[in-house]
Amino acid sequence: MVFVAQKSRSYFKRFQVKFKRRREGKTDYRARIRLINQDKNKYNTPKYRYVVRFTNKDIVAQIVSASIAGDMVLASAYAHELPSYGLKVGLTNYAAAYCTGLLLARRVLKTLEMDEEYEGNVEATGEDYSVEPAESRRPFRALLDVGLIRTTTGNRVFGALKGALDGGIDIPHSEKRFAGFNKDGKQLDADVHRKYIYGGHVADYMRTLTEDEPEKYQTHFSEYIKAGVEADSIEEVYKKVHAAIRADPTPKKSDKQPAKEHKRYNLKKLTYDERKQKLIERLNALNAAAGADDEDDDDEDDE
Repeated sequence: MVFVAQKSRSYFKRFQVKFKRRREGKTDYRARIRLINQDKNKYNTPKYRYVVRFTNKDIVAQIVSASIAGDMVLASAYAHELPSYGLKVGLTNYAAAYCTGLLLARRVLKTLEMDEEYEGNVEATGEDYSVEPAESRRPFRALLDVGLIRTTTGNRVFGALKGALDGGIDIPHSEKRFAGFNKDGKQLDADVHRKYIYGGHVADYMRTLTEDEPEKYQTHFSEYIKAGVEADSIEEVYKKVHAAIRADPTPKKSDKQPAKEHKRYNLKKLTYDERKQKLIERLNALNAAAGADDEDDDDEDDE
């Protein structure tokens, strides 16, 4: 005999609907509450999170703090800003994630006037780096918020983490998830990690396709070919991008054209006074037309 649990009326009276973002599968509230909970003896000091999110065509990096009114964004950087720094292709790979994290770190430190004091790791060697406290001000600290991303070794989110670390932000971390970490030897291979930071894995794939499948290379890397980026020049491109970001991390003004006025196919909604005036004009036109007809009839009768 199969036991079937009957849900009584009292069960449904106690049932609580999940939060909307939990129902949509967008937020892990168990992880979020551990990230935003602040000690009472901090006296309402903001607890900052380094939020990294990926879309199909973009990377979003933000410094966010939670408040009663909602999340407050201190600074943000996006992969679609990288073309203005010289990177026009491959905006969602590990190397681009590093550039986005570096851009956000330099931007937030410049906003807080800490960029000269904390320069970070100027040259990316692939080795693990943690910022050291200076004499005057402590380094800016944030906690990594990966959302629902699966934190596997070599994930792009850790490329963004490495970029922010080299940019001069203090983020608690471990080297175990960076690209190039050897699980058997329990050690980070800095050369492999450096290769990913400068797009070496993309360059290797380009060389492989060039030799084995040239037709696929023409279609797969068509944007690289248009931009004049070759396998041997990728590292130099990323070095120039890193230098450009450090030179001026401030956000650029958008060159987007203003929205064009679209043709209206429905009538504009009139106010009461406009409708009243329109009615008066119609009545006057009708009266004038009626008066003209009477004059024509009088003229015909006289003849």
